[in-house]
Amino acid sequence: MINFLSLDGKQILTVTMILFAIIDIIGSIPVVIALRQKAGRIQSGKATLVSGGLMVVFLYLGDELLKLIGLDNASFAIAGSLVIFVIAMEMILGVTFFKEEHTDTVSIVPLAFPLIAGAGTMTTLLSLKSEYDTQNILVGIIINMCFVFLVLKNTTRIEHLLGQSGLHVLRKAFGIILLAIAIKLFRSNTGI
Repeated sequence: MINFLSLDGKQILTVTMILFAIIDIIGSIPVVIALRQKAGRIQSGKATLVSGGLMVVFLYLGDELLKLIGLDNASFAIAGSLVIFVIAMEMILGVTFFKEEHTDTVSIVPLAFPLIAGAGTMTTLLSLKSEYDTQNILVGIIINMCFVFLVLKNTTRIEHLLGQSGLHVLRKAFGIILLAIAIKLFRSNTGI
């Protein structure tokens, strides 16, 4: 439970900014739009609740869950980096690797996990937990999920604002950035 009297504004601001950079919902806009175009719609509330729920569960039980199934943080991060790599290749090459039979699942996989609440976010939460109070991290998660919801809810407006050519350029550019993030995540967890 959150004790509002002992919240630390500086910790909340720091945690919020770190999570904002890791989640990178602004950088994921082209991916979100592409997923919406492919699936027909994105369930903003569902994606936000699932990703926020995953983050909270992982904040409290992350280490134990990974140990329970015999995984370490590095293996988890490498798996997430491979999924992000495939999504980046879709963006850059304009091909489809993820073929969803059920459009309802797009809001969960790959949007809520691993795009919003991915391996990078999860391992960051474990790192934050060792430096900041859990209740301040929770507030940081809530603030980020509010922003994620607003972005997901307004993808159609963003799409109209950018236009087809703007989206195409943005998609390719962010595809390369996403590819670089996947490779960095892979390298930092394999020691290559």
